[in-house]
Amino acid sequence: MTSKFPFSGESLRHESAAAQQVSDLFGSGRQLPHDEADERSFFAEQPARENSIAKAASTRAAMPPEAHYLGHRERLRSRFREGGETALADYEILELLLFRLIPRRDTKPIAKALLARFQTLAGVLGAPPALLQEVKGVGETVALDLKLIANVAQRMLKSELREKQVLSSWSSVIDYCHAAMAYETTEQFRILFLDKRNVLIADEIQGRGTVDHTPVYPREVVKRALELSATAIILVHNHPSGDPTPSRADIDMTRTIVETAKPLGITVHDHIIIGKDGHASLKGLRLI
Repeated sequence: MTSKFPFSGESLRHESAAAQQVSDLFGSGRQLPHDEADERSFFAEQPARENSIAKAASTRAAMPPEAHYLGHRERLRSRFREGGETALADYEILELLLFRLIPRRDTKPIAKALLARFQTLAGVLGAPPALLQEVKGVGETVALDLKLIANVAQRMLKSELREKQVLSSWSSVIDYCHAAMAYETTEQFRILFLDKRNVLIADEIQGRGTVDHTPVYPREVVKRALELSATAIILVHNHPSGDPTPSRADIDMTRTIVETAKPLGITVHDHIIIGKDGHASLKGLRLI
């Protein structure tokens, strides 16, 4: 007797054959021939592989392009180590300083921009922090570090004057005053106080003024010399314009201080005017 139930053996055979056809078309758990397996896995892995390549490219693009300047830095250090500062141009010396201050950037463009703006290494180190920060790539920290380096240089020059007779170390006096004042943007009036052996007792800024004037009071100058028991003084001020030529006011003020100090046993050795382009000595010009 033939069964009429839907789940008869014949129906199951037909379903099994249909399932096999579907499995052959769309894949199954059976072992595929090698070529067919490679082809299917290739197309299945393509999206993941493309995503990995795109991600790696994006990561490389985000990384800083360090390779092009790391070798340059080492070459500069080697040249300095072997040949000293004479082996390098000014912008390369400045680069060496900036290596430490800006470790992850190419510092050559910054060094050249600083020199283009301030003309010389001394001009860069003497520039006010606010002006340094106007150069692209120089932030507050770098500007302050450059000023620290400038201050170290000034103190080194000043140390050359200690315990020495200032009049016999005149070039050291000029070098120190130039480093300390030549690149100031406003006038400063400085006094070097000396003892009876002409050894430096104190170095003080007595006044700060505008771009072309500093108020100076002869009585205050003499009073401070007496407080320090100084027997001689050297007057120094700067001209922010860069031209150290003394003005009529400079000459008259100096003569007034000389006349006020002389009766009290205080000698005015000189009045030095400092500019970016050099210095002027009123005594050397026979103006006092």
